[in-house]
Amino acid sequence: MGDKIETKERQELEELIELLGSIKGRHTELVSVLIPSGANVNATTRQLEGEKSTASNIKSTATRKNVIAALEMIIRELKLIKETPKNGLAIYAGNISEKEGQQDIQIWMYEPPRALNVKLYRCDQEFVIEPLEEMAGIEEVFGLLVIDRQQAMIGLLEGKRIKVLQKLTSGVPGKVRAGGQCLSSDSLIMKDNGRLIKLENIKVGTMIQAFSKAKNKVKYTKCLRIWNKEDKKILEIKTKKRTIISSPEHKFFLYKNKVIIEKEAIDLILGDKLIDSKLNEDPIVRINNSKGNMDMFDIETECGNFFANGVLVHNSSQRFHRITEGLAKDFFRRVAEEMKKNFFDMDKLKGILVGGPIPTKEDFLDEGQLVTKLKEKIIAVKDIGYVDEHGLELLVEESQGDIAEQELIKEKEIIERFFDTLGKKRSLAAYGEKDVRVALERGAVNVLLISKNLDKSKTKEFEKLAENIGSQVIIISHENQDGEQFWNLTKGIGAILRFALE
Repeated sequence: MGDKIETKERQELEELIELLGSIKGRHTELVSVLIPSGANVNATTRQLEGEKSTASNIKSTATRKNVIAALEMIIRELKLIKETPKNGLAIYAGNISEKEGQQDIQIWMYEPPRALNVKLYRCDQEFVIEPLEEMAGIEEVFGLLVIDRQQAMIGLLEGKRIKVLQKLTSGVPGKVRAGGQCLSSDSLIMKDNGRLIKLENIKVGTMIQAFSKAKNKVKYTKCLRIWNKEDKKILEIKTKKRTIISSPEHKFFLYKNKVIIEKEAIDLILGDKLIDSKLNEDPIVRINNSKGNMDMFDIETECGNFFANGVLVHNSSQRFHRITEGLAKDFFRRVAEEMKKNFFDMDKLKGILVGGPIPTKEDFLDEGQLVTKLKEKIIAVKDIGYVDEHGLELLVEESQGDIAEQELIKEKEIIERFFDTLGKKRSLAAYGEKDVRVALERGAVNVLLISKNLDKSKTKEFEKLAENIGSQVIIISHENQDGEQFWNLTKGIGAILRFALE
């Protein structure tokens, strides 16, 4: 991952980016060469020799001349290098003359502070600086996890780049199977507001009509999980008052000698007394077998049962749930252990984003035994329907507000600390160029705060003074109220001191 970019390195990188970004070629005559970490510099040199031959075919005489001159300059410099630097090499060369017809070929060779992972050769009207811009933005990273009961993917967000670290699978049977115990999608369920809703429209968390065995009365219970599948074999069960369509394995409750028992639909017979929502008997008068694909649903509830089309049916997923729950918990713990391996000792880890379907991600956080240090790093938990690379992308997209908020929180905390010190311990704070310069020269500055709006030459000067005495440097943005308040008071420079000045 590389070490944290120091203030001086960051300043140099940002200045280079600004300079290269300001240069515009008259034609496609600006050459960008990016050599990744670990690449063979001699192979790159040979490639550029070939590109020089290709450039000789450029129709425009001026463009051809400038491109070949730039390539020759790069090749000469590369021949002086025995091997690629540790973090790779970014090379930019081209004609920067502002006068038509005049040639002023300049070259910039830059070893980045982090490993360069991009290999590139391009001639264009602009230099390719995006990889450097991304590197400048990577001060801290975010851990990523998308998870359901079948698989999980662990990733890392570095600047704008998403990196897949690990993919894990559970071996837990897919939810859609649910033991084959399902009801037709249009079965009617009563919500706690008295309205009827189709089974296919039930959501996790919906309160629906069910039966409390402990209190022997009808109550409302929460839907915990939902399954969906297509069934080829179905049963149409008719009573005197209603019809319900079920898979052969779905369990029903019925009265037998005034005692409530359970039966699978396939075992029901004419005369069996189903239980309606008033806890009355409702005898079966007909059972029809049918074939053909039908969209079927099943749910899990807190009560372990629910009323469908006014008939009490088993929370049939419970049996499936018991079979898979142990496997799921083991999987959650394995994912938590892998997250610990990846993230526990990562100094730059600023936060963790977690995504997945309801309620799996919550189950993972409750039952995965994720270490406290990482749990405290979680800044966003999002509903995501994918657990692959696309899922990681969606998770990052959905969490942009949370990430931005973390940046603001960090900045807000240091500004509040500055103003608090200024108000309560005036002798331990300084602001304005004159006072802060004196504090730096006397070695009194603990934390130096510099607004992004400050002139770059002054920023560089004050950063150098801070570096000489080992002070921490914090750059304050100007895009929020706190940053504006800091600028208005200090005109761009403030400091929290180690000791009071006389």
